[in-house]
Amino acid sequence: MISSIALILGRDFVIRRVTSRPLGSLPPGYAATPRGYLAYTFIVFDLGLIVLAINFENPLLMLFPIGLFVLSSITVIVGEVVTYRKLKR
Repeated sequence: MISSIALILGRDFVIRRVTSRPLGSLPPGYAATPRGYLAYTFIVFDLGLIVLAINFENPLLMLFPIGLFVLSSITVIVGEVVTYRKLKR
């Protein structure tokens, strides 16, 4: 959870230096956009929530972060597909 806060604070730097660069033959994707970057940062935060819920050993408490993780993963996948389809080839 702390790392997601650090990622949010350094958002401009990380987008400029890391996520907006091509990855081999793959062009920059959804993480190179501000909205996509926040979606990926939320996934990191949500992983921290899942670990925290496991620590409390409450099954109902674990369902909420797992549901958020599934929803944010779907959001990221849809964002990546839309970004890929918008590429000029």
